[in-house]
Amino acid sequence: MPLDDKFVYMPPQEPLSIVYEDDDLVVIEKPAELLSVPGRLPEHHDSAYLRVLEKYPNAKITHRLDMATSGILMFAKHRDAEVAISKMFQARTVTKNYIALVQGKLDGEGSVEVPLITDWENRPRQMVHFELGKSAKTLYKALEYNVEEDITRVLLTPITGRSHQLRVHMMHIGHPITGDKIYHPEPDLSLLNRMALHASYLAFKQPLSGKEVEIKGNVPF
Repeated sequence: MPLDDKFVYMPPQEPLSIVYEDDDLVVIEKPAELLSVPGRLPEHHDSAYLRVLEKYPNAKITHRLDMATSGILMFAKHRDAEVAISKMFQARTVTKNYIALVQGKLDGEGSVEVPLITDWENRPRQMVHFELGKSAKTLYKALEYNVEEDITRVLLTPITGRSHQLRVHMMHIGHPITGDKIYHPEPDLSLLNRMALHASYLAFKQPLSGKEVEIKGNVPF
């Protein structure tokens, strides 16, 4: 995500938590407000990737999370693993789940399938565009409704991996993610002081070893 030159970056400084590791991969839980990869300016360089490189000098990032999103983030330990994992993501054989808190009462389960495109005049904002947008699909399942706060806990499963996909899709159906400073009309009302989106689950067949891997993270809200 491009950062404004005037943006004050204050990433959390607690050590990264490793939730899975084998000969080819290392998986961490990224805290909210830490970049996945370095930004353009020197003051934006602190990131999950650079922190992982300190322990694994040959590591390669395999996918990304928005700075405001916390949760499971996977790195390849070497080039062969990077290529194999990239092919796995392209083939969409990875199951990824997120937990979010969204505004309002969301019932049942369903899917959101509307195309997305970058809103170039308001980057990094994305928007729905039925003519020019790229296809995007998200599955959702409502888990629990908090009537006092008017917030629904929801399980989100992205079928595609567009930028800001979950955030825009939830906004599109009238249930923006709480604390989302880009897409929620009143993000400061959130009691969490952060965006309530966490990458909570990752499952795949390790392409080099053939092992079935299932990783469950700790949702911090």
